[in-house]
Amino acid sequence: MRFKGLDLNLLAALSVLLEERSVSRAAERLHLSQPAISAALARLRAYFGDPLLVTQGKRMIPTAHALALHPQLQALLAKVDELIAGAAQFDPKTSTRTFRISLSDYLITVLAADLVPRLRNEAPNILLDLAPPSEDSRMALDRGTIDLLLTPDEHCVPGHPTELLFEEQHVVAGWKDNPLVQCPIGEDAFFEAGHIAVRLGGANPASFAETRFDTMLRKRRVEITVASFTMVPPLLTGTDRLAVMHERLARTMARNFPIEWQPLPIPFPPMREMMQYNRTRGADVGLQWLIDQLGLAARSPEK
Repeated sequence: MRFKGLDLNLLAALSVLLEERSVSRAAERLHLSQPAISAALARLRAYFGDPLLVTQGKRMIPTAHALALHPQLQALLAKVDELIAGAAQFDPKTSTRTFRISLSDYLITVLAADLVPRLRNEAPNILLDLAPPSEDSRMALDRGTIDLLLTPDEHCVPGHPTELLFEEQHVVAGWKDNPLVQCPIGEDAFFEAGHIAVRLGGANPASFAETRFDTMLRKRRVEITVASFTMVPPLLTGTDRLAVMHERLARTMARNFPIEWQPLPIPFPPMREMMQYNRTRGADVGLQWLIDQLGLAARSPEK
């Protein structure tokens, strides 16, 4: 569609170009080829009579005119997004919508057994695009390029609505034949044992649990660090190591791995796992439906 001689599709491309400041990264985000994005930039430059982005070495620097356009462009696209979300009808039985969600492997593991068959029955044609948390997750939520960010309360993005998914307790887990988990473990034995820790990398390098341990005066003896929650159980098997795990994850993984768990021997706060969406999506019927489905999966009796 053209408006006053401008192809309005180019505005979305311009917004991504100004955010990424790279033709290749913009092409990747928009699922287009680099030549297509280069052609779009050439047309934008001709229309606005301004270079918009100037190459300096390996970087692209926005011009003063581009910087002035950017906030207006973001506001305009947000309004368009809000308009579409509010006007769209959503029927889960017939919808072919793709929902993009950023969430950890821990959440996929504890929710999948209930969520996947539920969605298959309720909405057989929808698609789920699931990605692990990364440096870009918070920016993606702020830009509206993902539908949901599932994350502990402390990592939520300011200025956007949140809903509680569930509260989670942490436990200490170990191989079922590890003498340390055969009886209630004391604080000294807990800290003196070898541990497996989870540090995710990216924007939130420490998990909720590791963030708490980092503030404690007494330190554990961490022998292995992994970047995934589900990597922990196989590394516990056959060893005398311990790991602090989400209780739901420990219960789920014990169905496939020979691990046992018990309460932590030290005070530890509960974790509030949140669902967060862009503030322009409040009237998005389809998104609210998905949030409801996630809530039902989290409240499943097996959890």
